[in-house]
Amino acid sequence: MPHATSFVVVGAGIIGAAVARELLRKYPGANITVVDKEHTAAAHQTGHNSGVVHAGLYYEPGSLKAKLCRRGVQLLKELVASKALPYEACGKLVVALEPEEEQRLKNIFDRAKANGVPGVSLLGPDGIKDIEPNAVGRMALHSPGTAIISYRAVTEALLEEVQQLGGDVRFGCAVERIEELASGVRVHTSAGELPADHVIVCAGSQSDRLARGAGANRQPRVVPFFGQYFQLEESYRSILNGLVYPVPDPKYPFLGVHLTKRVDGQMMVGPNAFLSLSREKYRGLGLDFRDLGETLSNPGFWKFASRNFPTAFREARTVISEQFFLKEAAKYVPSLEGAKAARLTRGIRAQAMDADGRLLDDFAIDYREHATHIRNAPSPGATSSLAIAEYIVESLASRKSA
Repeated sequence: MPHATSFVVVGAGIIGAAVARELLRKYPGANITVVDKEHTAAAHQTGHNSGVVHAGLYYEPGSLKAKLCRRGVQLLKELVASKALPYEACGKLVVALEPEEEQRLKNIFDRAKANGVPGVSLLGPDGIKDIEPNAVGRMALHSPGTAIISYRAVTEALLEEVQQLGGDVRFGCAVERIEELASGVRVHTSAGELPADHVIVCAGSQSDRLARGAGANRQPRVVPFFGQYFQLEESYRSILNGLVYPVPDPKYPFLGVHLTKRVDGQMMVGPNAFLSLSREKYRGLGLDFRDLGETLSNPGFWKFASRNFPTAFREARTVISEQFFLKEAAKYVPSLEGAKAARLTRGIRAQAMDADGRLLDDFAIDYREHATHIRNAPSPGATSSLAIAEYIVESLASRKSA
């Protein structure tokens, strides 16, 4: 991109921070401004997730998710080593409890091998006990490279580097509208206008609104789903060495309740996945009338809902009853029976959905002449963040030089 000297990056989550850093590495001396309406970094999805560094088990071979997840792991490991950030390769078991789950588990194993995930293996009941003495199952896939991290800490380190390289980070600066011009863009914010050669929008749950306002495609649209986490009481802190997940059911769009260790040593159960009444409210009822109205007026959402009623019923039980939630987890770790847990702040997943009510499975990026919109970057978005940034900046350079 030989003539581009100024960029605005919308969003100070991990992907926005990674994009700004990559731009400065690609174009030293360029004018880079990161803007975010919040007053801290990683205020939304980045700061409300499980902290898992995914190895790349589930994703369709050849998809952006598969390629960028594996590259993202490599780049994350290099980054945390250079900045002395917490990172633990604690490993993960994906456990089959029922006979009908075993073939699905073998299919995941085949995908993992195709995606180049290192060290994966299939284990029987004794092998499960060797890895996780408190877990049970008929068969499990072991991914020793799956890790845990603090994505908030990574984001803060990236933004610090952006500033050291000469970039500007502006908090409390809400983007109201993006106007594409013949020779660049004008980003209208609550603090005034920002002209630039190009804008990269990494706005998470607001991505569809900003894209539509800038004249990009109306589809896909974001439908928010919340995930509730529980922190097990202190006596269960060491009940697992790593992570224990169920085998995903292809009839359901989400993974189901699992057990996740955090880098601070605490053990979490969750998340479930249920329709959120807002895009960015994490406590209480979490109701935002504009957000809910937009979801309910979306014909695609009703098509999705009609196909996924059994999922909604199953997940609703885990929302209403903490004990049911923990009982689901105890199927994999029986010694959790009777455990107590504290409800943590929920996370909200900005899931893109097309007009037919299908959840977009892969990352989605909308390229325009002077604007790039990230339209879908759910899990493993945080794991893949540095690779997504690399991919976007390389794509920009090749498009502008063509």
